[in-house]
Amino acid sequence: MSHQFNHSNFHHICDALAALDEDLNNILKKYGYPPLWSRPNTFESLVHIILEQQVSLASALSALNKLKGKIQEITPDAVMKLTDEELKACYFSRQKIVYVRNLAEQIINGTLSLHELESMNDQQVRQRLISLKGIGNWTVDIYLIFILHHADIFPLGDLAAVSALKKIKKLPASFNSAATPAISDHWKPYRTIATMLLWHYYLEERKSVHAESQL
Repeated sequence: MSHQFNHSNFHHICDALAALDEDLNNILKKYGYPPLWSRPNTFESLVHIILEQQVSLASALSALNKLKGKIQEITPDAVMKLTDEELKACYFSRQKIVYVRNLAEQIINGTLSLHELESMNDQQVRQRLISLKGIGNWTVDIYLIFILHHADIFPLGDLAAVSALKKIKKLPASFNSAATPAISDHWKPYRTIATMLLWHYYLEERKSVHAESQL
């Protein structure tokens, strides 16, 4: 079973990482503890992550809310009753319609059980979800982090996390993100919480830049 984190140990892990890494300590001192981002283990949550692929978080949330307005509760059965045109009206791309329908079908026919994923380790979850159409490593990483709370995940494909890492470590713009494990391995077995500190830094820095631009 993979290490997990929760509200009772989250701040303790943040403190341990800060003691280990001066740059993470600087984030904690400047911006405080990050939120413990979390979502329930539901079909809706996995649909939300699929919608977040390669678009802004705001765009994905807009599509999710549009879908909620259409069917109230986002379940596999409810989604399968919608036409492609109805899903397009909820800002779903053609590809994401295919991905979400396939996910719904897998759950309806019993091929995929989200509940069973809770007892699997990182690699088992990855192998199971990667087999689904439209789900790649980034989607699995976010699922492991937000939903299953596995503690040792660094999402290599996450632009915000990698951007924050480059900035706090003063890495050159030419830095290849494929080399990230050489840095993030230092944070094992709590790379997920280090990632949340990086996201926290990224978001707070953007707020600061926006505030300055309004002056």
